[in-house]
Amino acid sequence: MKISVNTEIALTYLTSRKKQTVVASLGVMFGISMFIFMQSLMKGTNDYFEKMSFTNTPHIRLYSENKVADNHMLKSYFNDPSEKILTNPKQLNQSLGLTNPYGIIEQIRRNPEVANTTPQVTGNVLYTSGSVELPGNMAGVQIDEEDKMFDVQSNMVSGNLHDLNRVHNSILIGKGIADKLSLHTGDNITVRSGNGNTLMMRVVGIFSTTVKQIDDTKSYANISAVQSLMGKDRSYVTEIKINLVNYMNASKVARDIETITGYKAEDWIKANEQLKAAFKIRAIILNSVIGVLLLVAGFGIYNILNMTIYEKIKEIAILKAQGFSGSSVTSIFLQQAIYIGVMGGIVGLILGFSLTFMVSKIYIGAGTLKYLPMSFYIPHYIQALCFGIFTTVAAGYFPARKASKVDPVTIIRG
Repeated sequence: MKISVNTEIALTYLTSRKKQTVVASLGVMFGISMFIFMQSLMKGTNDYFEKMSFTNTPHIRLYSENKVADNHMLKSYFNDPSEKILTNPKQLNQSLGLTNPYGIIEQIRRNPEVANTTPQVTGNVLYTSGSVELPGNMAGVQIDEEDKMFDVQSNMVSGNLHDLNRVHNSILIGKGIADKLSLHTGDNITVRSGNGNTLMMRVVGIFSTTVKQIDDTKSYANISAVQSLMGKDRSYVTEIKINLVNYMNASKVARDIETITGYKAEDWIKANEQLKAAFKIRAIILNSVIGVLLLVAGFGIYNILNMTIYEKIKEIAILKAQGFSGSSVTSIFLQQAIYIGVMGGIVGLILGFSLTFMVSKIYIGAGTLKYLPMSFYIPHYIQALCFGIFTTVAAGYFPARKASKVDPVTIIRG
């Protein structure tokens, strides 16, 4: 295939200065490989922590919010602004249970953005085994739906979670509870609710989330057993947990559900605001480091092309004297920058992938985290290549523009 004269000259300049070309390409390669590695690490860890936050937290939680009495009715009665109203707001005495919860669930399930939804009854309890007592909280659930939403099975240490549906008055307890009360699968445990009701329950499984606060306090039981323990009827539900097809839409869907039901809908972003803030801070830090790396690579390319122009100034003058236009000269040096960017970019992609793959095999072995979480997200590789080429073109533009303005008469005379 025949190439243009501009391209041929650009390739000649590159091959005649192999060492500088390699150094410039290495700068781009290093910047792109670090871009891929940092982005893979950031997305991998973010995805892991988001997944961990969803281990027990639904995308949306619907519940009855405790409300405080206000004086809006008094204000509407006393219209005179000169009259001072003294009030002592108190929390309203209201039930934590939702009205017509199963009707609400059916209504929520009609939303195409909803993937799963399940009712739950929660309450503070006291676990007793022998003479040892331990405070905690019990979640009454439909265990099959709970497992679909939160993969409870993956946290099971012993026993079978589906025995909650088969064994009367059965319970799943956290590993911390089991250790403190010296309990094993098949043992009995006494559970007492806040209203004084007591229930003897059979331990059918032990789970471990590696979150100490959860493992030391939480237990699961069949929803009907917890309703009975709390002295409530079968329609009593304290909250509805909802998972979406796309959890990033949680804020919008939560507002819609709030409007329809009149209950408080808390999305996972609000429930994990500190985690999201940490993600953003980490993203800013890593992107700053990546930007500096590519900026350094850009300066390296700028210096190399600048030196090339300085050394080839007479040749450039001869080219222009022979009829080469300023745009042709600009094209020659921009092509050099593009070739450097492409060569460095391709090698950088390979190196970035290799580095990411090797680091993903580093064993951590802390809790549920076995290996360092890394992401192999294809858009990161496309972004890295585009960003690398853009940096090299930007770095090569100014030397190329300078070369296009060379006055051949002045150079040849001087």
